[in-house]
This record gives sequence, C-alpha cells and structure tokens, in this order.
Amino acid sequence: MRAIDTLHLGQQRAICCWQVGEVLVDPGPTTSLDNVLVALDGWRPQAILLTHIHFDHAASTGTLARMWPDVQVYVHERGARHMVNPERLWASASRLYGEENMLALWGRFEPVPEDRLNVLVGGETLQIGDGTYEVAYTPGHAQHHVSYLHDGTAFVGDVGGVRIGAGAPTLPPTPPPDIDVEAWHSSIETILAWEPERLAITHFGLSETPAAQLAELGSRLDVWAASARERDQEGWVEDIKAELRAVTTPDTFDAFMHAIPVDQSYAGLRRYWEKRAESESQA
Repeated sequence: MRAIDTLHLGQQRAICCWQVGEVLVDPGPTTSLDNVLVALDGWRPQAILLTHIHFDHAASTGTLARMWPDVQVYVHERGARHMVNPERLWASASRLYGEENMLALWGRFEPVPEDRLNVLVGGETLQIGDGTYEVAYTPGHAQHHVSYLHDGTAFVGDVGGVRIGAGAPTLPPTPPPDIDVEAWHSSIETILAWEPERLAITHFGLSETPAAQLAELGSRLDVWAASARERDQEGWVEDIKAELRAVTTPDTFDAFMHAIPVDQSYAGLRRYWEKRAESESQA
C-alpha cells in the first residue's frame, strides 16, 4: 500500500491517491494524472474505488476508464449518475468557478462507461484480486460518500478530515453543498466501529492514530460550525488562517490552503445552517 502524491498544480502533500492490492482509491484530478501514471510505471489496477465524486478525488476516473478498458469503477448510488454523465455536475460547479478556472484546476471530467460502473449503497463486501474491501456509507462531507476497510486500513476520503503530516491539526473539509454535521458525526462512529488500525486520507496520507484523529475532527467540526453560524466570512476565514499559521510551517500552511480552501469551508457551513433553518421552519 502506498500514497501517491498527485502533485496537483505543483503542490506537494495536498492530494494523494492510494495504490493498494489491485486497486486505486480516488485517482485524483485529470490535471495531475500524468504524475500518477509516472508513479504507477505501467501498473494497472483491476478496480478504481471512489470515496466520492468531488473533482479533487474523481475527475480523472473517466479518462482512466478509457485508457484501461478492463478496469471496474465503484461509487455510491447517489454519485453514480454523475460519473456516467458528468455534464450537470460540471455545469453546476462552472457557474461558481468559471469554465476556464475549472479546466485549469481539474482538467476534463470524462464519463465512465455505464457497463463498468458498480453502484454501492454501503454494507457490501468486495472481493478484488486477493483483497477484501468492506464498504460503509459515510455521509457528512458529501451525500454520496463511502469508506472502505481493507486489512485494518480504513480508506476514508474526506470524512476522516485533512491532516498535512503528523503533528499537524486535523481539519474538517466543509465545502458546499452537502455538509451535514449530524451525519458526519454518525459516520465517524461508523468508522470507529470498524476499529481500524490506521486511516488512509486523501489530504494527506496515513494516520496511525485513528481514534485520536477522528475525535479531534469531530470536535473541530462542531467549533467551526458554531462559529460560522455567528460570524461573517471575512473574520471567520482570517481567524482560521491565523490559527493554522501559528501551529504549522509555511510549507504545511500552503498545503492546507490548497487542500481545504477555507472560504469554501465557511460557505459549506453557512449552507448547512440555512438548510437546517429551512427544514425546521417546515416542520
């Protein structure tokens, strides 16, 4: 098992994909695909496991499916239709960031052939090559997020948080539109119930202290959510940046900002509170 640094836009320790057994987990964006292919050095997986379909995790999947005509792709049912036809997903994001910015950040998001897409709901056990992978539905960061347990390692995508190296803080990535604090806490409990020996996260690498990392993640998620409810974006973002600068090196701070743009984190938490208020008003 190894973490492959995708070196997204030249940034180290921001986005990794995982090579394990006959599997790639979250191959990353198309803009950094060449770096991944160089690291793989001709190796081909039997399957690509997606924790979720956000561009930094999954954008290169369709391109790889064309390159590797035998590879199978696994994704949660709520994300499956976007992998087969990503136009709506792309158009929605482009309205926020602009078409040129989207291409510069992520590259093309090509469709995955439907006959090679395996739809998950959570609770499955996958046998791929010599490896067994348990699947759990783990929403909170995204409605279509799943995690995988293999040989004591929980591959948890973004629901396990962002932690750029040992000793750095664990942060909750909270971009819009699907943040759900209560569901996220439930997903943390789901992962803990596996009693994993380690966490494999996308931003960035391996954690040998899963219980401690998930406890810190849950605590900071609550603190961030509560403060975002009361504060404006400018002050909230500046305080988060100041907190991080105080406990990280400049290189680690840059990697955090690349992996988890904090203005998006604020926007996702504000949307969470707006959706809650709307739901409560209709009850």
